[in-house]
Amino acid sequence: MAVRAKVGLAFGFCIGAGVAVQGRINGALGARLQDGIAAACISFGVGLAVLLIAFVCSRRLRAGLGRVRAALSSGVLRPWQLLGGLFGAFFVACQGLTVAAIGVTAFTVATVSGQLLSSLVVDRLGLAPHGRTPITVARICGAALAIAAVALAATGRSGVPAGSAAVPDWLRTGPTALLVILPALAGIGLAWQQAVNGRVGTVGGPFSATLVNFGIGTAALFAIEAAVLVGSGRPIEFPGEPWLYLGGLIGVAFIALAALTVRWIGVLLLGLTSVAGQLLASISLDILTPTGGGLSRTAAIGCTLIFVAVVVATRSRT
Repeated sequence: MAVRAKVGLAFGFCIGAGVAVQGRINGALGARLQDGIAAACISFGVGLAVLLIAFVCSRRLRAGLGRVRAALSSGVLRPWQLLGGLFGAFFVACQGLTVAAIGVTAFTVATVSGQLLSSLVVDRLGLAPHGRTPITVARICGAALAIAAVALAATGRSGVPAGSAAVPDWLRTGPTALLVILPALAGIGLAWQQAVNGRVGTVGGPFSATLVNFGIGTAALFAIEAAVLVGSGRPIEFPGEPWLYLGGLIGVAFIALAALTVRWIGVLLLGLTSVAGQLLASISLDILTPTGGGLSRTAAIGCTLIFVAVVVATRSRT
């Protein structure tokens, strides 16, 4: 195997692990702030600030953004294809709302399940730059296993656990299964986000797509948080630990790394290695630094099912 391929496989694993670590950080910040949406605003806001500095300093990055504007004017890109950040914002908001309550493993099981299910539709419609991918028996079986995995993870939750300060009252008093269903919905949105961001990245490059993603997502999150603060009227005291504010930086890093790695190992291997890294890192985090949700037996079994589902769903692809 070529050196680049070996390095790419390692990078793919690191990308998945970065997603899991970001989830733990944003979940912890949401619990400390007692506001998961505020944690998402901080994560997206920090990422956006870093990207804006990079674009100010780089003429090449600004040229890519100019190509995106030209593509919009000519109709090559549609306005709705710039809205991938809305799905990313929902994903990060779910991190802040639910990870501290259900644990990073259950969160990961739910999001990966939703992402796998949604990818069936996204690939079939040809929304991503690589075009249409038919729905095969193997992919349907993988999706069915994913449904079983997320149902199992939800079944193991008998109540809102300790560490759920970030969970709002409407969610705290509702069915506890919603704490797993919300991340599953966020996972569904991730597939759509990747597809439309891929369209933008084809025109202006991966960093232009990332900037648009963070800009749209930040605007949406701040609008929602403004409404939350008007309704609650509760001031927020920000924690002093610097590591709680690294979620946005990690997000920018793994998005940029994925744009590089996919050239070396392709979409299939990148997807498999990143999911493996995400799931293994999630279990490790819940064992080493458990939250109120911790690592339950059903979440661990669901994690195993997700491994099987990913392998089955991609078996027919080359």
